[in-house]
Amino acid sequence: MESAGIAQRTTSPPIGAPAERPAPAERGADLDGRPEPREPRDQRAQAAGRAGALRIARDYVALTKPRIISLLLWTTVMTMIVAKPEGLALSTVLWTCLGGYLSAGGAGAINHYIDRNVDAQMARTASRPLVAGRIEPLRGLIFGIALGALAFAQLAITVNLLAATLALGGLLGYVFLYTAWLKPRTPQNIVIGGAAGAMPPLVGWAAATGGLTAEALYPFAIIFLWTPPHFWALALLIKDDYERTGVPMMPVVKGSASTRLQILIYSLALVAFTILPVATGMLGTFYLASAVLLGGLFIALAAALWRRPSRETALRLYLSSLAYLALLFAAMAIDRLIAI
Repeated sequence: MESAGIAQRTTSPPIGAPAERPAPAERGADLDGRPEPREPRDQRAQAAGRAGALRIARDYVALTKPRIISLLLWTTVMTMIVAKPEGLALSTVLWTCLGGYLSAGGAGAINHYIDRNVDAQMARTASRPLVAGRIEPLRGLIFGIALGALAFAQLAITVNLLAATLALGGLLGYVFLYTAWLKPRTPQNIVIGGAAGAMPPLVGWAAATGGLTAEALYPFAIIFLWTPPHFWALALLIKDDYERTGVPMMPVVKGSASTRLQILIYSLALVAFTILPVATGMLGTFYLASAVLLGGLFIALAAALWRRPSRETALRLYLSSLAYLALLFAAMAIDRLIAI
């Protein structure tokens, strides 16, 4: 009895002492010791992983310059209709567009790699994936080369070898002739290098017919003449960036007034040339009316920039030139379809 009392006294807490706290629950368990469900935590990790992968994918797509490519593909498809208005296989159009995107996208990615140091000094391009460090430069270069190689193989297999060769020529011209050689050396960079950007209509013509004729040079030459006034309008808007980086664009080397005059001269030459396919019998009345109307508006905008220089008039010409080219090529295709 005495020993039991002693045991009882030793096991009971003294009066006034704090009550003994229960042992803390194990990590990942609730207050009753049951394990917490892991699903919410796992789902958050999976969502974060998907978001990260999506950001990386968006950056790689950005390397291909998709907004520029959309207009190139439009001119490609419209030229295919001009070349073969009696009918095109949908598969040929789709394969040509895929190969065109891959080829132009590869050129754009390689351009990002070559221009990354210049892009870092320009406000317009400072957030590009390679400049911002979101993609390693070497990976961007490999990505561009891989796209170009894939484009050549895909076009050669699914369309024809001529279309594949022309697309590859456009890529090499843009990367080596324009970006690497002409751009840092001469204010005529965009004039000479514009030939690379004018290749999509030739690719489309070759894809539709399996060959090239003299008529295929008309859409090629239209883009060639359109490129300087289009790009110089943009160059006027970002002249300060080009001055800071030392890139010899026309406004930097010759001045804004000379650039505006050359924009007007090239615009007049462009519009005059767009009438030539009608004179040779390639295109008809609908195209002629469209070319005259669109050309008159284009010249009016170029003249406004020459007479009243401002950021607003330069931006208006730049944006309108995109619509001008898209509508002009659409008019070509519609005219050929009407004539069937």
